[in-house]
Amino acid sequence: MHDIRAIRENPAAFDAALARRGLPPASPEILALDADRRARIVAAETATADQNRASKDVGAAKARGDDAEFERLRALVAEKKAEIAQLTAEADARDDALRDMLMRIPNLPLADVPEGRDEEDNVELRRWGTPRAFDFKPLEHFEIPGVKPGMDFETAAKLSGARFVVLRGAVIRVHRALAQMMLDTHVNDHALTEMWTPVLVKEDAMYGTNQLPKFAEDSYQTTNGWWLVPTSEVTLTNTVAGDILEENQLPVRMTAHTQCFRSEAGSAGKDTTGMLRQHQFEKVEMVSITTPETSLAEHERMTRCAENILEKLGLPYRTIVLCTGDMGFGAQKTHDLEVWLPGQNRYREISSVSVCGDFQARRMNARFRPAGGGKPEFVHTLNGSGLAVGRTLIAVLENGQQADGSVDLPAALHPYLGGKTRITPEGALA
Repeated sequence: MHDIRAIRENPAAFDAALARRGLPPASPEILALDADRRARIVAAETATADQNRASKDVGAAKARGDDAEFERLRALVAEKKAEIAQLTAEADARDDALRDMLMRIPNLPLADVPEGRDEEDNVELRRWGTPRAFDFKPLEHFEIPGVKPGMDFETAAKLSGARFVVLRGAVIRVHRALAQMMLDTHVNDHALTEMWTPVLVKEDAMYGTNQLPKFAEDSYQTTNGWWLVPTSEVTLTNTVAGDILEENQLPVRMTAHTQCFRSEAGSAGKDTTGMLRQHQFEKVEMVSITTPETSLAEHERMTRCAENILEKLGLPYRTIVLCTGDMGFGAQKTHDLEVWLPGQNRYREISSVSVCGDFQARRMNARFRPAGGGKPEFVHTLNGSGLAVGRTLIAVLENGQQADGSVDLPAALHPYLGGKTRITPEGALA
């Protein structure tokens, strides 16, 4: 959420930053509502002062025996009481409206984020690995003979409908091994603290990480008001909601492997085959809570943590910085990792790592107390996939496929598979 004081102080800069995202000016409407709210607060304070004076004078009038003045003042006190109640209610309503307005406006991009309209304007930073040269036409993951027995979309459709999958046998063993390898790497090599968190959360948690109010249709809500998390960014980040941390407690670095749920409301017709875009999937998430001075360095560190997973698996990828028109709602800056999928003959997103500044912290009221003293400041929050397990599975299967329909598996997974190194053309681990 945005700082209304910063908008008051420099509305032109606020609107200029929104313009970089391709959005119209918002400060005139915000400031008009803010001024209306503040005017009612001032009027309520004035009416309160009038009421207090009249209340004091009531006793004096009664003591003098001035019945007329006594009745006039008593009526004035009642009038001011009603006026205060009305002005306070009006101010509260405008405060709620202002908060809602500010919550629906995306974060402002950092100055070094490239300007652009959509994904075509994203900027590649680096590449790692060389896509394999196949002596046969590579298949998409769901077409590989050794994968087909373990990737069942027909049964999933019978159970749940489109955009679900049932995994079995060798395929789910590899999927589980990937998640375990990611967690072990983040804990042992990257010094992240492993967490296990709920997938059902209160509405406040969804507001805290900016899924609400703007993106309600992209998530699932239960009949008793809980929300299913679209990613454990929601739970990990909200672990510090309402807290005041000591500066020496920062950074807080966390990781979790959870089920994730997304309605994919805005993706009609996209990636309808295979398991690239599902309503239910698993992800290993990374979240960091930092001071403002260290968040940009932490962004680079988190990006390297995600890149390291791909490198351990030997999967070619490229790292890009998203342009202003393609960034997510809560991000100040985002690095996307795109893995090479030979079945599609293209790079596809497998991780987004974003620095959010104090945008989420303001929504959650998450602060820290500076070591040198002074009043508490808002923390900075960061989040990133480390990685999306299902998409990593797709990349492993497509990059390791062989002409006979088998799949060679990355060496990093062999210890997690009891020494097994491949999926046979018949779909067994061997």
